[in-house]
Amino acid sequence: MAEAFTIGNGMRITWRRSARARRMTLRVPRDGGPVVLTLPVGAPLSDGAAFAESKAAWLLQAAQRRPPPSIVQHGAAVPVAGVPLVLTPASVRAASVEGEALLLPAGRPAGPVVQAFLKHQAMARLRAACDRYSVALGRSYRAIALRDTRSRWGSCTADGRLMFSWRLAMAPPVVLDYVAAHEVAHLRHMDHSPRFWAAVAGLMPDYARHRDWLRRHGPDLMAWQFRDPTGD
Repeated sequence: MAEAFTIGNGMRITWRRSARARRMTLRVPRDGGPVVLTLPVGAPLSDGAAFAESKAAWLLQAAQRRPPPSIVQHGAAVPVAGVPLVLTPASVRAASVEGEALLLPAGRPAGPVVQAFLKHQAMARLRAACDRYSVALGRSYRAIALRDTRSRWGSCTADGRLMFSWRLAMAPPVVLDYVAAHEVAHLRHMDHSPRFWAAVAGLMPDYARHRDWLRRHGPDLMAWQFRDPTGD
């Protein structure tokens, strides 16, 4: 369980230490969770608390800008590949798209079923995109993993392992493709230097507008909650 403290405006701050951190940072999760303070290994917690206190006004404004949570439940319109689909209970054994509806097995909670459906969609589409871009780049990756990350849409390790948020299955396909191209480009450049962005442009010349879409609408995707409080 994460350790936490409360600052003067009443906000709860969870904190952690990171060997990679070079300075103190604050992050306001887009899913409504508590603010996260990251400290370098040698930094005193008292300094971190003072830093968070000094940013109290900014933290409050950032928290207020977060979109309200959207619950994945029957009747909700959840985006799938950028298209809102109404979650509809039906006599089906597995989730399936029919017109403007996402049919779900009647009598089962909507959240877990939709989450599993999105994960399956994300893996299939990301694997195809990464295969395509890695061939174009001339670099191969080792594996793809999916997680429900909050601070990034994807990552690439030095040994060629790619990780993505399965919530990308909710975004338009070109946006998912952009994130795939971005992470595959890291197989050649493990930084965000001009050479890296040139590699991204080589894979997807119009990447900038898809990156901007994710910056504008990504918080909306993060706001969806897959635990149904009504037990539906």
